[in-house]
Amino acid sequence: MDDLQRLIWQGENDQVDFKQRVTQPDKIARTLVSFANTRGGMILIGVKDDGKVVGVDPEEEKHTLELAAGFYCDPPLLLSYEEVELDGRTILKVTVPESSTKPHFAKVKEDDWRGYVRVKDTSVQTSKMVEKSMETDEPTFERIPLDRHELAVLDYLALNRRVTLRQYMKIANLSERRAYRMLVKLVIHGYVRLHDKEKEEYYTLS
Repeated sequence: MDDLQRLIWQGENDQVDFKQRVTQPDKIARTLVSFANTRGGMILIGVKDDGKVVGVDPEEEKHTLELAAGFYCDPPLLLSYEEVELDGRTILKVTVPESSTKPHFAKVKEDDWRGYVRVKDTSVQTSKMVEKSMETDEPTFERIPLDRHELAVLDYLALNRRVTLRQYMKIANLSERRAYRMLVKLVIHGYVRLHDKEKEEYYTLS
């Protein structure tokens, strides 16, 4: 059994996703971002969810993927492609490396950008992370150096039990978008935990 067949046989997981076709750049952008924000991954296009190989026209798919990676992901993502023949059909293998500039956001609609991470075989919006991470084994986080704005929230949380997005904007004197990005980054890297069960989301130290 070759590597590709083995991948398909193992099914979707936290680093492999199947797509029959890619038609909507906004939808695939969520998958791309979730891989880049987590441990990287691979999308096999031309494969149904159940693992059946149907094949695709790779050029058509690349066009939509480039649109998604360049205009529906912020910061944009760089993808690599490989065309593989299996059972007489062409599968497009798309590799999304783990990003060194996390977090990335996907454009959901005009002026609405959201963060996603990969949990098992799904792309989970970062505000839904809490319940999902509780279902999985303790995730392994990669600790990274933090800047003064990010350290400011950790210092605040060392003295106060929780912080909301609005409070953080005030403490660090940041715009809503920048403050949200930083909090998502801290969640992704395991410094803080997001709680979204109440009316207003808040963050605590992990």
